Amino acid sequence: MNPKIRHPLLAMAAILTTSSSACAQADVTSYVRYGSADGPRYGVVADGLIHDLSAAPWSGGQATGTTIPFEGADLLAPVQPGKVIAVGLNYRSHLGGREPSEYPGLFAKFPSAIVGPGADIVLPPDSENVHYEGELVLVIGKTAKAVSQEDARSHIFGVTAGNDVSERNWQAADLQWFRAKASDTFGPVGPVVVAGLDSDALLVQTRLNGEVRQSESSADLIFDTSQIVSYVSQYVTLEPGDIIFTGTPGTTAAMQAGDVVEIEVEGVGVLRNTVVASNN
Repeated sequence: MNPKIRHPLLAMAAILTTSSSACAQADVTSYVRYGSADGPRYGVVADGLIHDLSAAPWSGGQATGTTIPFEGADLLAPVQPGKVIAVGLNYRSHLGGREPSEYPGLFAKFPSAIVGPGADIVLPPDSENVHYEGELVLVIGKTAKAVSQEDARSHIFGVTAGNDVSERNWQAADLQWFRAKASDTFGPVGPVVVAGLDSDALLVQTRLNGEVRQSESSADLIFDTSQIVSYVSQYVTLEPGDIIFTGTPGTTAAMQAGDVVEIEVEGVGVLRNTVVASNN
């Protein structure tokens, strides 16, 4: 992991050539969703090119034969989820001295909260305490309903980076975390989805204006990724393309308009977004 990496495309280029333990695995493949003249498209990244796919890779998309350079591509959120599930308080470093729960604490975000790399995080006009939460995000690859922990991993297509943006005052005051967690732009993800990584051994790092604020491995998750998928699937049918935010480590802090927040997941790259004030 190189803490000096700042630009998402440079970070991705570094990942494509890295030989770190997380990436030195067979069949590690990066997928993107990108803008084109025909609208959003999915593609697989190889040799500095995006190889266009006929559909999302978790939906059986096949190569069309069209390629474009990766550098300079209009990268969008790499997934359009039907469901966005999240786990709270899943690192001991984030518990503030509390005892861990006996089971994952779940909540939901709206698909409309999802934005991609380079998109703005827009502060609602009446927000006062909006925090970053850097997280590893799971992308579901096949339908999961009441799956066992042993079988859960086979339902994970890959991983990406995410920022579970949260308005802390609203979390404390509201009956539900409706606006605190699911307001528009409160769910950046990207820049790519990577298949083939060990989701339980990836460094997750958050930087605010270049300063490291969070840094911890997903090996420290209280409930690992298989436990999370199994538990969620007991109650909600997970479909291909659904995503799960797995929890944030350490402490968080408020962001201000003009701040640049970066979430870097080992083997995935840098998700970079700028915080802006609302025009409304």
